[in-house]
Amino acid sequence: MKQLIYLTILKMKKLSTLFLLVLFVSQMYGQKIDSLAIHKKLSYKNFIVPAAVLIGGIFLLNSSQNNSIQEKSNAFFGIGFNSKIDNFTPLVPVAQIYAGRYLGFQPKNTVLHQTIDIVIANSLTLAVVQITKNLVKEERPDASNNLSFPSGHTAIAFTNAALLFQEYKDSNFWYASSGFIFATTTGILRVANNRHYSSDVLAGAGIGLLSGIIVSNYNPFQAIKFGRKKSTSAFVYPQFGRTNGLGILIKPDF
Repeated sequence: MKQLIYLTILKMKKLSTLFLLVLFVSQMYGQKIDSLAIHKKLSYKNFIVPAAVLIGGIFLLNSSQNNSIQEKSNAFFGIGFNSKIDNFTPLVPVAQIYAGRYLGFQPKNTVLHQTIDIVIANSLTLAVVQITKNLVKEERPDASNNLSFPSGHTAIAFTNAALLFQEYKDSNFWYASSGFIFATTTGILRVANNRHYSSDVLAGAGIGLLSGIIVSNYNPFQAIKFGRKKSTSAFVYPQFGRTNGLGILIKPDF
């Protein structure tokens, strides 16, 4: 009984920590700054799904259900299952954001501001993920380290999927939603590769959705513009491996 109470208190502490991080992010982007252009006000309805997914991941953490799901995954995919596809699936929604206009869909933003949103949202996600990993210190299923919770790959994938959805939902709902297929695939493969528990994946998805929704709707630095005769091509990509972060390719046209 005492052990159950202790675990419950521990989870509530972790839940409080994550909510404080989310609250800080919301306040940071919620301030009225001249350089921000707010397209529309967010309501609590926008956060129902991300919050539910995030809370679900937190309450699965260190639970018997979490271990049971992992055991069933190992039995289904095999202990030796190893796929590198999950290093690339988080990037697909980014490519879709840039490609949508060439496929005949009307984006919400210019290439410049799409790039700004991608950089800000992914940076925010990575910051929250890294802070949380070092606070929780959960051991990975494969015992490689204690940075399992939450899943960074999944968080980045859902961040970019949320950005894609917000960018094209008014133009083509099905194209806008397609990024979630790759984000979900990323989460499944992280569990199948025995790198993350289901709790890690759910929490990562929740963090990614929150980041994508907040940044998409507040469009940081929307006032930035280039001259009419100048154009800039940019492409942003998350990096995974020995180091996690963001890479950016910029081709100015002077």
